[in-house]
Amino acid sequence: MSAIRVRDVRTVFGTKVVHDGLNLTINDGEIYGLLGPSGCGKTTLLREMVMLEEFDDGSIDILGHNVRNIKEKDAQKLRREWGVLFQSGALFSSLSIRDNIALSLVEYTDLSAAMIEEVVQFKISLVGLKSSDADLFPSQISGGMNKKAGLARALCMDPKLLFLDEPTSGLDPISAREFDELILKLRSLLGLTIVMVSHDLESIYDTVDKVAIIDEKKIVYEGTIADVKSSKNQFVQTFFK
Repeated sequence: MSAIRVRDVRTVFGTKVVHDGLNLTINDGEIYGLLGPSGCGKTTLLREMVMLEEFDDGSIDILGHNVRNIKEKDAQKLRREWGVLFQSGALFSSLSIRDNIALSLVEYTDLSAAMIEEVVQFKISLVGLKSSDADLFPSQISGGMNKKAGLARALCMDPKLLFLDEPTSGLDPISAREFDELILKLRSLLGLTIVMVSHDLESIYDTVDKVAIIDEKKIVYEGTIADVKSSKNQFVQTFFK
C-alpha cells in the first residue's frame, strides 16, 4: 500500500521552473531517498509533501489525503501523522532539549506535565541521548546530539511518517554511520515510513530501499539502488560511478 503518491507535480518560482511533472510512489514501511544535484528541488519537494510549500499543478496524496485541496481541520490532523527533521536540526535556541522535544505535546495534547516528561525521557532514550542531556541547550551540544534531539522532537507525537532533510550533513563519518544505524532501528521498532533527502552515498547504500533521482526538473530514475546501473541517464551514471 502506498503512503505517498506524487503525480504530475509542477513547481514554478517566478520564471524558474523547478519541477515539471514529477511522479513517484512511496510504499508503507519504505526508507525512500530523494536524490539529485544541488538546486534540483529535492528539499522543495519534501517541503511540499509536508505542506510548507505550495506547488502549481499536479497532486500529492499523503496517507490518502490530497494535500493540495485538503481542509484546514483535516490538514491539522494530518500534520500529526508525520515528524520532520530539518537539515540544521532547527531546534529553538532559547529552549532546553527537554522543552524542544516537549513542545508539540504541550501545544497539541492534554497530557499532564508528568506524562509529558515521561514521553520526553522515552524519546531521548530512543534516539541514544542521555537523560541528563534534557537540561542542555542547543548551543551546548554537538552536531550529532543536535540531530538526535531534532529526531526525538520529530518522533514525539508517534508519527507514521518521518521526513529527513540531509540527516547526516555536518556529521563526521562515525557519527553519520551511527545515525544511519539509528534510522534503521527506528524503522524496524516503530514501523515508520521514512522519506530522506541526502547527498551521502554511503548513507544511501546503507539505508534506503528505493530512490527517486531528480534531474532537469524530472524524475530520471525511480527504483532500487541495486538496479540503478540500468539507468542510461548521464547524471545517474555519474552520481553512482
